[in-house]
Amino acid sequence: MTQPAKLALEDGTVFTGTAFGAIGEVAGEACFNTSMTGYQEILTDPSYRGQILTMTYPQIGNYGVNVEDMESAKIHMAGFIVREVSRTVSNFRSEGSLDEFLKKNNVVGMTGIDTRALVRRLRSHGSMKAVLSSVDLDDASLVEKARASDGLVGRNLVQEVLPEQQKMWEEDLSPWIKMGDYKRALTSRKEQDLHVVALDYGMKWNIPRHLRDLGCKVTVLPGTASAEEVLSHNPDGIFLSNGPGDPEPLTGPVETIQGLLGKKPIFGICLGHQLLSLACGAKTFKLKFGHRGANQPVLDLETDKVEITSQNHGFAVEENTLPDCLEITHRNLNDNTVAGVKHKELPAFSVQYHPEASAGPHDSEYLFLRFREAMDERKSAASA
Repeated sequence: MTQPAKLALEDGTVFTGTAFGAIGEVAGEACFNTSMTGYQEILTDPSYRGQILTMTYPQIGNYGVNVEDMESAKIHMAGFIVREVSRTVSNFRSEGSLDEFLKKNNVVGMTGIDTRALVRRLRSHGSMKAVLSSVDLDDASLVEKARASDGLVGRNLVQEVLPEQQKMWEEDLSPWIKMGDYKRALTSRKEQDLHVVALDYGMKWNIPRHLRDLGCKVTVLPGTASAEEVLSHNPDGIFLSNGPGDPEPLTGPVETIQGLLGKKPIFGICLGHQLLSLACGAKTFKLKFGHRGANQPVLDLETDKVEITSQNHGFAVEENTLPDCLEITHRNLNDNTVAGVKHKELPAFSVQYHPEASAGPHDSEYLFLRFREAMDERKSAASA
């Protein structure tokens, strides 16, 4: 028998559908993702901590799930909503269904609602606090719970997804991921001839896989590590990862980055981009409904090329607060927000999107090569 489920928004709107996955109740910020594929990578992205996500593509789950496509050890988002869950799983790589995957991770899901109507409301009124429940089906009760729940602004969600301890990253890129032109530029490199320390604020696993593919030994440290801890590993470069929520409460990581600027080449992605900007004196703000999808157009201001990118963030760097030391390198063409910066004097740069996610599929991989080149230059200068 089917189990009813309801989504209540803080503005009083209630959607009624059918439960799938785990039975229960969760609160979070309602948001949406426009990707047509990649639902497993989305589900296991730690950057979705504290969010109830709706997929805009109408049918989700048709190719199942598998261990190889995990971006972390578990699902981190609060809840998952789709128009229709595929009743058939058809893929030779599949190891289970989406419904089973949500049950195993104790994640509440809902299907059978008009996701177009939900997304239009979120686009018009902005992301909202919400409650998704398959146990309490009283509209007034759920709306009150949504209004009383915590939002994302001011919350330190990174502390909920941090790794417990440092580790050496040993996993390589999947053979299913085919790299483009930049791979050929690395054919003469030595295996693991550079050392990168990756500060993990909720890092997607495909990032260190790409760093290893660059020929780097990768040491992963919790994002709470101090500058002294990072430098004690004598890295050739420092990577700042993605992660969930509002960057402004993360004063510790910002202080760490301030202590690392100029010491080693730095490359940041998503939350790492925001933290690097904060460390240089900029501010961030909450977007109306965020950028979440695998089809976000970004203009590279240095080459005038447009990249199709994968993005997942609800906050952005405020352009009019950028200090003189930072230069804008990329812009999101949907709303003209800052999508990348670089330091004018120091080897540090960052982007607001995910080059490891292969949305283009190879449009943004040059950024990893740029990081590699910055480390090579710094190492050559030091040995000269």
